[in-house]
Amino acid sequence: MDTSQRFNIGAELIERNLRAGRGDAPAILSGGKILSYRDLEALTDRLVAAFLRAGVEPEQRVLFVLPDSPELAAGYLAAMKMGAVAVPCNPLLRRADYAYFVEESRARLLITSRACIERIEPALSQGSALRRVLVVGEGGDRSFERWVADTPAQRVATAATSRDEPAFWLWTSGSTGRPKAAVHAHQDWPHCCELYGRAVLDLSSSDRCFSASKLFHAYGLGNALAFPLWVGASTVLSPDRPTPDIVYRTIEEAKPTIFFGVPTLYAAMLAQKDVQRDLSSLRLCVSAGEPLPGELFTRWKSRFGTEILDGIGSTEALHIYVSPRRGQAKPDSTGVPVEGYEVKIIDENGSEVSRGQTGDLVVRAGALAMPVRCRWIDPVRSAG
Repeated sequence: MDTSQRFNIGAELIERNLRAGRGDAPAILSGGKILSYRDLEALTDRLVAAFLRAGVEPEQRVLFVLPDSPELAAGYLAAMKMGAVAVPCNPLLRRADYAYFVEESRARLLITSRACIERIEPALSQGSALRRVLVVGEGGDRSFERWVADTPAQRVATAATSRDEPAFWLWTSGSTGRPKAAVHAHQDWPHCCELYGRAVLDLSSSDRCFSASKLFHAYGLGNALAFPLWVGASTVLSPDRPTPDIVYRTIEEAKPTIFFGVPTLYAAMLAQKDVQRDLSSLRLCVSAGEPLPGELFTRWKSRFGTEILDGIGSTEALHIYVSPRRGQAKPDSTGVPVEGYEVKIIDENGSEVSRGQTGDLVVRAGALAMPVRCRWIDPVRSAG
């Protein structure tokens, strides 16, 4: 292998902070606990050793069905660090859905929670590639905590992965059928972290991120893990459903500087008018997943004084590739392409359409899992 092409994102997201002298800086805040970057490295290494002990080999999939937690964050990093492939999955699905994900991923190891295992259990009896199931919060032979505790703490070597080698899968929304796995490489997160996280959001080590969108989703995985760890910031992880009350309370207690939400959540939060809320820690808000109505943008900025950057992204492109710039956001506009992404709206013949016409949005960039093509249904929003 060409050593110049060696790169491992699971290790890099931690080690870049240790090299910068941020080992004691907070990396993850969750459930009243704080993990420093040094703590996160130790937990990740211990999980690598536990995964190896469980029989996981390089290039094999590790399926995670967990709420947002330090265990999920460190497990995701550990799987990639050892050269395996991390596959986070929604922990709130129906029983019937999990059989598909277990079979499609052909995962060798499943890590889940006590709250999820009852819904996943039927999928495990139908025959699969799984060799072991570990359950967070459960006793007995399947206890994740016991398995990790019985694995000696040790420093582990980083797998000699290449930049274009598969690192993780993310499931698409399944809008045109069953969800499909978008396979992303080790090199993909650096593109998004630099082109969007730094250049658009101006993220730095002084920031603290809180995302209502969860880690199993491409939007949430960037917001709550890749972006903050890339710049040495901290992230707030909450296992709870992001109801308005929980989100308000988390912001007031954890005091993040950037909040990532979706339009329906912003609307629900604004609907609570009778209680005073302190969101003064926020310097910026972000929205994605669906169009942000202009009136929501205006009402939020009027009430809390913070603009919302409404972006467009996709699982296949990993994160946002069209966005306003800080200080330039305005109602009913998604802004302009993120620098480093080539974005066009074309007709059925592949020619660019005139302004105001409907077409297909196509995007080209270094972080694509596959060519992305989606129907652009509201061309007015393409105006900068």
